Amino acid sequence: MSIIRITREFSFEGAHALGGYDGKCCHIHGHSYRMEVTVTGEPVADEDSPKKGMVIDFTDLKKIVGENIIDKFDHALVMRQDAPLAEEIQKTYGNVIVVDFQPTSEMLATYFSDVISGLLPKGVKLFSIKLWETEKSCAAWYASDNI
Repeated sequence: MSIIRITREFSFEGAHALGGYDGKCCHIHGHSYRMEVTVTGEPVADEDSPKKGMVIDFTDLKKIVGENIIDKFDHALVMRQDAPLAEEIQKTYGNVIVVDFQPTSEMLATYFSDVISGLLPKGVKLFSIKLWETEKSCAAWYASDNI
């Protein structure tokens, strides 16, 4: 059987601040993120399976990414744990995600890859994540680069 790649696109609104950065992005600002998640695997061959011919049901991939990434990060502010006033901002605004890394697109793509990889069904592997923070700028994570 052939290995097939399946891609699903997602979008969410979010904000972050890059503490210590030497440009405008050191300030709290927002993005309309767009993310492509690509997985690989062999299509199900079991004649009795309702998923016959599928690597993964697009609905299942949507649920995995939706519940574990999109629902959490949509309209959230992502801040480093050592950011000034992080605790106060989190208490005041509620939808604040505090992370132990600089919340760049590169690091968010890496974080998302860790989350998604651990939730995929047997036989399905994460191939890549492309995370656009603007229409013209994206960070790409590929499994083959991270072996």
